[in-house]
Amino acid sequence: MPLSRPSNRKPIHTRNIRVTSFRRLDNQWDIEGHLVDAAEYPVENTFRGIIKKGHPIHDMHLRLTLNSKIKITAVEVSMDETPYAICPVVEKVFQNLIGETIGPGWNRRIRGLFGGVLGCVHLVDLLRPIGTLGFKTVKREANTNLTDNGPYQINTCHAMASDSEIVKERWPQLYTGLKNINSENVP
Repeated sequence: MPLSRPSNRKPIHTRNIRVTSFRRLDNQWDIEGHLVDAAEYPVENTFRGIIKKGHPIHDMHLRLTLNSKIKITAVEVSMDETPYAICPVVEKVFQNLIGETIGPGWNRRIRGLFGGVLGCVHLVDLLRPIGTLGFKTVKREANTNLTDNGPYQINTCHAMASDSEIVKERWPQLYTGLKNINSENVP
């Protein structure tokens, strides 16, 4: 069901993020993200002059290549449109992701590596969903779905709480909610 009908309003800015995962022939996975920011009005810019309504202010691509351990083996960054000439200089710092493993603490780690003046806020914004999809893709595809505490999904959201009906049905041995008492066990 869509959101309720909004008040009368005018659009200002749109950010589109698309992330796609791919299986490679060399038993690795590519996770590609694309971020486009566009304003619904002309934007004055000292580097590019007037950026026309609907034209990208930011148009950026990021690809991570992952192995079966969700370790990053290659990184590619492309900034097709930026508001400043200096922006693409930061592309090379994202090579520091090579050797990193996507997992718990991913968002904190990328903020530490590339937050503030160390990187690009737009690429950091793109790394968040790339990390999520990369983690899920490799876990599912490489059949490494289990952790020491069972499937990685347990306790990652409300629906997957260890005491939820979903966990009770899918992984009854890991269910922590109230157990049903059937008549056979009642004295």
